[in-house]
Amino acid sequence: MILHPLRALGEHRERLFPANPKCFSLSLGENVESPRLQVSKNQLKDYEITTPFLLNGEQWRPGNGIYSKNHPALLQFVIQAENQHLVIELERNEGLLARGFTETHYLQDGTDVVLTRNHTGHCYYHGQVQGHPESSVSLSACSGLRGIIVFGNNSYILEPLEGAANEHKIYRAENLRTAPGSCGHQLDIPAMGAAARATSQHPPYKRETLKTTKYVELVIVADNREFQRQGKDVEKIKQRLIEIANYVDKFYRPLNIRVALVGVEVWNDMDKCSISQDPFTSLHEFLDWRKLKLLPRKAHDNAQLISGVYFQGTTIGMAPIMSMCTAEQSGGVVMDHSENPLGAAVTLAHELGHNFGMNHDTLERGCNCKASTDKGGCIMNPSTGYPFPMVFSSCSRKDLENSLEKGVGMCLFNLPEVKESFGGQKCGNGYVEDGEECDCGEPEECTNRCCNATTCALKPGAVCAHGLCCQDCQLKPAGIPCRESSNSCDLPEFCTGASAQCPANVYLHDGHACHGVDGYCYNGICQTHEQQCITLWGPGAKPAPGICFERVNSAGDPYGNCGKDSKSSFAKCEPRDAKCGKIQCQGGANRPVIGTNAVSIETNIPLQEGGKILCRGTHVYLGDDMPDPGLVLAGTKCEDGKICLNRRCQNTSVFGVHKCATKCHGRGVCNNKKNCHCEADWAPPFCDKPGFGGSVDSGPIRQADNKSLTIGVLITILCLIFAGSIMYLKRKNFMRWLFTSKKTTIEKLRSVSPARPSSSSEPNHVHPTCVSKNLIMKPQNTTTQKRDGPRRPLPYQIIDISTPLKTHEVPPLKTPQRVLPPLPQLPGHQAGPERPLPAHPSLRLSPAGAPRAAPKPFPGDG
Repeated sequence: MILHPLRALGEHRERLFPANPKCFSLSLGENVESPRLQVSKNQLKDYEITTPFLLNGEQWRPGNGIYSKNHPALLQFVIQAENQHLVIELERNEGLLARGFTETHYLQDGTDVVLTRNHTGHCYYHGQVQGHPESSVSLSACSGLRGIIVFGNNSYILEPLEGAANEHKIYRAENLRTAPGSCGHQLDIPAMGAAARATSQHPPYKRETLKTTKYVELVIVADNREFQRQGKDVEKIKQRLIEIANYVDKFYRPLNIRVALVGVEVWNDMDKCSISQDPFTSLHEFLDWRKLKLLPRKAHDNAQLISGVYFQGTTIGMAPIMSMCTAEQSGGVVMDHSENPLGAAVTLAHELGHNFGMNHDTLERGCNCKASTDKGGCIMNPSTGYPFPMVFSSCSRKDLENSLEKGVGMCLFNLPEVKESFGGQKCGNGYVEDGEECDCGEPEECTNRCCNATTCALKPGAVCAHGLCCQDCQLKPAGIPCRESSNSCDLPEFCTGASAQCPANVYLHDGHACHGVDGYCYNGICQTHEQQCITLWGPGAKPAPGICFERVNSAGDPYGNCGKDSKSSFAKCEPRDAKCGKIQCQGGANRPVIGTNAVSIETNIPLQEGGKILCRGTHVYLGDDMPDPGLVLAGTKCEDGKICLNRRCQNTSVFGVHKCATKCHGRGVCNNKKNCHCEADWAPPFCDKPGFGGSVDSGPIRQADNKSLTIGVLITILCLIFAGSIMYLKRKNFMRWLFTSKKTTIEKLRSVSPARPSSSSEPNHVHPTCVSKNLIMKPQNTTTQKRDGPRRPLPYQIIDISTPLKTHEVPPLKTPQRVLPPLPQLPGHQAGPERPLPAHPSLRLSPAGAPRAAPKPFPGDG
C-alpha cells in the first residue's frame, strides 16, 4: 500500500483559535466551564452606549416577549455609532415562521408539550440602513434590540445593555476577537481575491432551477446542556433558536434560498439521544433520532442540533455533504460557541452549506469572496474567527448549482405556507396572503405589470401575476413544461391550466433503475460507483473489480472501512457489504482531482494465476465537520437488485418500487409520492385509460389542443358509423334467414295436422311465425277453466280454429307484418308424420280433470 503525504491547507473551518493557549479570545456566558474558551463578558472593549429613538423623537421601548402585539410590521429608529446617526429601517421577516410552526419542550416525566402560537406578530426583522442600498440588517426586538448591522466596510453588533431599560451597547464586530492579555487571533487563511476558475467539465445548469426560490423547512433542536447553559430558561432558549434562524435566512437570501422555521425543540428534561464530546458519534445519534422520532411527527426538510457540549479537538460543527432532503442524513450538529447567537448562526449556515453540497473555500479553488479576511471572509472558509463571516463565495455558488443540477434538494421547491398564525398580513411584503390576488412588493419596487402594488389585486383583464405557469397575465395551457427534469431520476412538471404555480417537484420512486441498469434512484439522484470514481479521479476512471472492495475494506482502518461504529472506531466491512465502504477505482488522473488536500491510496492485490490488480482509493481531508467523502455514497448500486444504505448492501425491495409500479399497467413509472407518472397517451392515476400522460402530482404531459380534439371526435364518429353499418347488414341477413325459416314452417302447417304433443316432450321455447294479418283474429270462448283473480292479457291473439277455412280463402302470403305466436295446446290430436309445432310456454291449459273439446282439424286434414 502506497500512502502519499497529506498536504493540509491552513486550519480547519472548525478551528477557532491557534494552538497557543494564550490566544483564547471568545467571550462566553457565565455558565461556561470550558477553560479553553472562557472569557468574561466585561472584557469586550471599544463599545459605546446608545439609546434608540423612533423617528418621531420618542424613545424606542421593547415589547414583552416574542409574540407581543407591540411588535409592529415596520420599524424605524435612529441610533448613534462612532459619531454618526444611523437610521435603521426594518421589516418583520414574515417568511421566517411557517404555518404550523410549533414549540416543543418536555415535562419532568418526559411528556412532550407542543405549543402552536396564535399571535399575529413576532419580533424578528430584516432591513437596511437608510441611504446605504447595499447595507444589511438582521435584528430581533423581543427583549431589546439585538443583531448585526452591516454597511459599507463597517459591521456593528447591537445588544441590550444589562440592567438598563432602553440603553444598548454598539461596537464593531471585529472587536469581539480580542481580550485583555491575549496575543490576538491571526487567521491562517490567505486573502482571497482571485476570480473563480471556469469549470468547463460541468455541464450547463438548468436556469429554471436556479431562478426558482428554494425553501428550507427547518427544525432547530437545543440539547439539555444548551438548556443548562442558557440559565434553564425555556422561553429564553426558544427566542435564541428563532434568532439563529433569522440570521441564517438572511445569509441565504442572496442565493435565492429562504429558511422557514417549522419548529424549535428544547430538551429541557434530558437528551433524547446520546450527545457526547465526540462530534461524529453525536451527529449520527442525532440523525438517527431525527429519522425515527422527529420526522414521523413533524414534516421538515432539515434539522440542526444546537449543543452546549464542547466537542473534542477544534470541531464546532459537523454535517454530511450533499444530503439535503434525505431522511437519513439531512441535518447537522452545531456547538454553541459564542454568547452572541450570531456565532452559532454562522456555524449552522456553514453546516447547512455542506448539506447543500458546498465544499470548503480552499486556496487552490481560487474562490472570489466579497468580504476580505479581516472582515470575516466567507461562510464556507475552512477556518474562521472574528468577525464572523456572513456571505458566500463564488465557489459556494458554483457548488450549489452543481448540487441542484444533480438533484440535491428535491424537496425545496414547495412554498411553505407562512404567516397564517404568525406575522399577520401586509400588502407589499412579497407574499400572496389570504385576501390578496398578488403581491409584487412595495409600489416603488414593483415591476409586475399584472399586479396593482397598492391594493395587491390583479389589474383588469389579468388572470394571474406570479408563477411559472403565468405568462402575459394569463394562465399557460395545460401541458406546457414548467420545470424540466434535472437528471435521470427527476420527473418533469407541467402546467395544469388551472393554476399559475408549477406543481411541486416530484421524482422517481426510490429503487427505480436508472442509467440503464447501472444504478438505482435514491432521493432523486442516480448514484453509481462509476460516477463517484469520475468525481474523484476525473474522466476515464472506473470502479475497480470486486476483489478490491473486499480486500481493502476488510481492514477496518482509515483507508479501508465501512464507516465508524458507535465507539468511533473504523468498522470492517462484511464481504456482502464491501462495495458500500471506501470507493475503489482504476484509471483516471495520476492523483485525485478534487483538490490538493486528498491523498491517493494504492493497493496491489496479487492473483493466483499470476499478475496483480491495482486498486486506487482516496482519503480526502476536507475538515473535521464532514464525513469522509471517499466512502461510497448512500443509494449506490452494490449488486443487481441491491443498494447501499447505512453502509450495508440491502435489497431494493425495502422501497416497494415494484409493488407500486404494478398499478401503472406497464404504461408509466412510480414517483416518490407512490403515484403513477403515465406515458403521453395514457391518463393517471393508473395509466389504464387514454389520456394526456403525466401524473396527479406533475400535471399532463401534452396539451389537449382543438386539432387533436377534433380529430378524436371525427375518428369516434366514423367508428360508430362503421359499427352501425355492420350491425344493420347483419340484422338484414338475419331477418331474411328468419323469414325463410318461418315460411317453411307455415307451409308445413298447411299440409300437416299435428297431434297435441305431451307436456313432457314440449321444449320450453318459442318459434314465432310470420303470416298475413288476416289470420290474426280475436279469441273465442273456450272450455278452459279460468283462474280466480285478475288475468294478465296475453301479448298476442290466438287463432280461432273452430270453423276451418278453405284453402282457396286463404290469401297469398305477403311481406311479414308481425310475429305469429305459437298455437295453443289443444287436446285430441294424434301424432302425425311431421314434428309438431311447440307450444308457447305462457299458454294457460285446462286442469287435468276438465272436459276437452273435440279436436278440430287444420285445413287440409282429411
